[in-house]
Amino acid sequence: LSYFFSQLPDPAIEDQGKDYIRPILNKYAAVCVRCPGYGTRTNTVVLIDSQGHVTFTERNMINADVNQWETSTYEFKLHS
Repeated sequence: LSYFFSQLPDPAIEDQGKDYIRPILNKYAAVCVRCPGYGTRTNTVVLIDSQGHVTFTERNMINADVNQWETSTYEFKLHS
């Protein structure tokens, strides 16, 4: 079994289909995905400072319209 794992990753296998799959992976792995019938609908950022103060901000697309977004922010302090 250890011999099997010592052979991974196999560059020959990784090379197969890279010209086909890489553009697809790049498109769907973007920070904001926009494709027909698929895309980013929510963005979330959580900030926590050294004092335990948390800021949670979320942006949601409204009615699947890329021009309409609603942003909500919540702030609170972590209990120690």
